[in-house]
Amino acid sequence: MKAVPLTRAMLPSVEALERAVFAHPWSVRSLELLCGDTAFGFATQAGDTVTAYGGMLTVLDEGQITNVATHPEHRRQGLASLVLEALLQEARERKLAFVTLEVRESNAAAIALYEKFGFAVVGRRPHFYTEPAEAALVMQCDL
Repeated sequence: MKAVPLTRAMLPSVEALERAVFAHPWSVRSLELLCGDTAFGFATQAGDTVTAYGGMLTVLDEGQITNVATHPEHRRQGLASLVLEALLQEARERKLAFVTLEVRESNAAAIALYEKFGFAVVGRRPHFYTEPAEAALVMQCDL
């Protein structure tokens, strides 16, 4: 399996994945941002169903990962790694200097994944998340 560029045709499936994973999922309209000139995304699929995806917004030479999500039935298969690898490769091709993201402080699995790809904690945002309330760690990967 490989990660492929996110297309508008995939967005309804991505929205369903968002609803399955996040307390505050993005709408298709919000997800459309990831199919523009200053943003992009990658996804893995099983048939027409998106099993994992990630997106990145860009400003000048900076990238901000918006979300990385894997459907609960497809976890522990390396899909998030495929998506993250594709996002970072595209960021390098676009000559971005660094990429940042926020992650729940308690999400040890995600933090370990990000560290594997060279991200390090550079800050903390108290009360960033709700349902449940939790701080976010700000992580950065220099490219």
